[in-house]
Amino acid sequence: MNAAPASLRDEFPLLAATPELHYLDSAATAQIHRLALDAVVRHETTRRANVSRGTYRLAEAADLAYEQARQTAARFLNATSTDEVIFTSGATASLNLVAHAFGGTLKAGDRVVISVAEHHSNFVPWQMLRERTGIELALIPVTAAGQLDLARLPELIDSKCRLVAVTQCSNVTGAWTDVATLVTAARKVGAKVLLDGAQGAQHGPQDVRALGIDFYAFSGHKCFGPGGVGMLWGRGELLAAMPPFLTGGGMIGEVTPQATTWAAPPQRFEAGTPPIAQAVGLAAALEWMMSLDWPQIHAREARLCELMIEGLQRIPGLRLLGPEAQEARAPIVSFEIPGLHPHDICQVLDAHQLALRGGHHCAQPLLAALGAEVCTRASIALYNDEADIAALLDGLGFVLRELA
Repeated sequence: MNAAPASLRDEFPLLAATPELHYLDSAATAQIHRLALDAVVRHETTRRANVSRGTYRLAEAADLAYEQARQTAARFLNATSTDEVIFTSGATASLNLVAHAFGGTLKAGDRVVISVAEHHSNFVPWQMLRERTGIELALIPVTAAGQLDLARLPELIDSKCRLVAVTQCSNVTGAWTDVATLVTAARKVGAKVLLDGAQGAQHGPQDVRALGIDFYAFSGHKCFGPGGVGMLWGRGELLAAMPPFLTGGGMIGEVTPQATTWAAPPQRFEAGTPPIAQAVGLAAALEWMMSLDWPQIHAREARLCELMIEGLQRIPGLRLLGPEAQEARAPIVSFEIPGLHPHDICQVLDAHQLALRGGHHCAQPLLAALGAEVCTRASIALYNDEADIAALLDGLGFVLRELA
């Protein structure tokens, strides 16, 4: 079960059309599944209309498709209600929504705890909130392997803490977060927990109720769906108490010259025309994901990741970033080669039909903590196989001969 079934790769149009391509950048953008693409095309060609308040048949069909997409997303997350599911443009928008809307309920002196391992999307909004309101922002440090160092939780998550906002899985090291320990610490002081699931949701359906969290964000383009769409899940009582982030059409109760009232969630947080076709396409991708044998997929991805790491460790001077224990990481592997810039590495690999990503990966505080400025990243998804790993290791051999 180490190789992806040939038919699985064929279910992704770009991969089916370019069999020579070794795509190892799914942590940035996963390939779109044909069912998701078909759903977008079908929607745009048979029921393209705006949603909410349309009284003609085409608009009503669009309304139905959009709300059915919300129902699918709720099942993917095991949400209590569809009213807890908000469509956004992606995880970045979802995280900013919480920083502005939930952040709007905080006051000077309240503490938000994040970690050094965060993507900038879950780092910068909280810095800006600190500048606007005077909240206190505290950082969970990381270990040498890039995992959250939870030894300092008692001093960080105390009576001043109102929110813990952390990544579910690092986009650099692949390190999984010990969510249960964080939730336990937060609950002891009445703090809420936000999980950035941008890297977690790609690896199977989520259970927000079992996780015990309060907010969950993820992006469609990392879950084999279209770009430009994502989700925010939030507990109903929290959403009901939050002010809107964006204002405009669709999110109001009533507007008068004197004042405006807000619609109930989720509409309160979906100002303007939402990503309708993208939501429909994402729902098709999530339906497909819910039909898969995830334990089998996880085992195969872990084996591929192990093969990659074993091969990389044979390269003289190469430094791996991330946990050594396979069970502690998702199939995301970042590395440094002394004297070689990741952009140069990726450009040479591209000539060998390998797609990897190089740079700081929007995680500069994490890289600084790990003693690096930039690194090269290879990320595995369910359509990858042993041929991709072999091609990467061969390609790096060429890189060393060409550039070293």
